[in-house]
Amino acid sequence: MFGFLNIYKPKGKTSHDVVSVLRKITKIKQIGHTGTLDPFAEGVLPICIGKATRLIEYLDDNKAYEGIIQLGSSTDTYDTEGSILKTSDQQVTFDEIKEKITLFKGEIEQLPPIYSAIKVNGKKLYEYARQGEEVEIKPRRVNIYTFEILNYDKDTHQIEFHIECSKGTYIRSIANDLGEKLGTYGHLIKLVRVKAGKFEIENTTRLEDLLTIEDVEKKIINPLTSLDYPKYEATDRELHLLSNGMRISVDITDGISIITNNNRIIAIGNTINNKFKPNKVFI
Repeated sequence: MFGFLNIYKPKGKTSHDVVSVLRKITKIKQIGHTGTLDPFAEGVLPICIGKATRLIEYLDDNKAYEGIIQLGSSTDTYDTEGSILKTSDQQVTFDEIKEKITLFKGEIEQLPPIYSAIKVNGKKLYEYARQGEEVEIKPRRVNIYTFEILNYDKDTHQIEFHIECSKGTYIRSIANDLGEKLGTYGHLIKLVRVKAGKFEIENTTRLEDLLTIEDVEKKIINPLTSLDYPKYEATDRELHLLSNGMRISVDITDGISIITNNNRIIAIGNTINNKFKPNKVFI
């Protein structure tokens, strides 16, 4: 089996849980995912099966999320999974929110939550947190392409939002930091990933709908539909050359490119001056 799946990860499950379920169904060990989702979050989780795991690095990393921020309180995890640290009765207006979210657009620096899987000195941050150890967390540069307020309920102090961002962005940190910028506190109470690269929530498959290997096979996505690079259709002779790791001449622009044959991916690599050098071959 070779290809991608667009799975809807349910709340309460880890990304690894999803992979484990699929391994049990398919009996295939070579299964991986892109863009880990916290157990608290739900939504789009791209899955790679078989040799398609070798294509993970070539998938678009941009993400889109929708969710709800609760103003008036902060937690140690920046979401509902943690313990409340601080509270505030500070009243916030819609206009104030619109003004402050401008600070979170474009390229920004953010501190990841202490309860995250980022490693410092070979140890995950949440391990330091659970052991009560202090550790220096360095800010990371991320891009926020879109940050829109979909609704603000002034009675419950809840902000519904839509965010489009780069890989590595922590929406939990945005919820916490926005609360501070507004002179109150904030934490995330709902998060749904609605898009990951070309994988969209409207086309996701629920885990409960996959009971047999045949069910999985019906939902397999051809990698060619999810990889947005120039493509070149190879001849039989060129296939032979590629199978031996040799370069071939192609009529496509310089950069990462894909060699195809009969609607299947044969190789992915780099083209320079119309010469394609394979990085990974699938024949």
